[in-house]
Amino acid sequence: MDQSESDAQAPKVVTGKSARRTATHMDIGNIVAMLLPLPLGILWLGASMLVYAMHKHHPNPKVGEYTQWAAYRLYGVVGAVVPIATFFPGKGITHWLVCWAVAALIVIPWSLWSLAKIRRDTWEDVLVPT
Repeated sequence: MDQSESDAQAPKVVTGKSARRTATHMDIGNIVAMLLPLPLGILWLGASMLVYAMHKHHPNPKVGEYTQWAAYRLYGVVGAVVPIATFFPGKGITHWLVCWAVAALIVIPWSLWSLAKIRRDTWEDVLVPT
């Protein structure tokens, strides 16, 4: 067996530092989307599905868990807007601004708490078989 074959057989290492950084992506995206609601909020809603799909099955299961909880927060709050906004009267923007402010007051502190929790958590290297 030559060197290239043995390298192909060796497991890959996902470092704890990399896993911790990956776990923060969804929460950071949620915070930025809440701070800049249009058009970034709408774009993040679509992009967050891609981030969720990529991170949910990360080799380190903690990444998937933190990503899943960040998604619950975002989709729960944004999903509540649909039935609530059904009853907004007229064409005014005031109701939308109040709705956005309430959503931001829910998502931003909760995401900051999650980021602090991710930072305090213990992250170990994970071996991924090739």
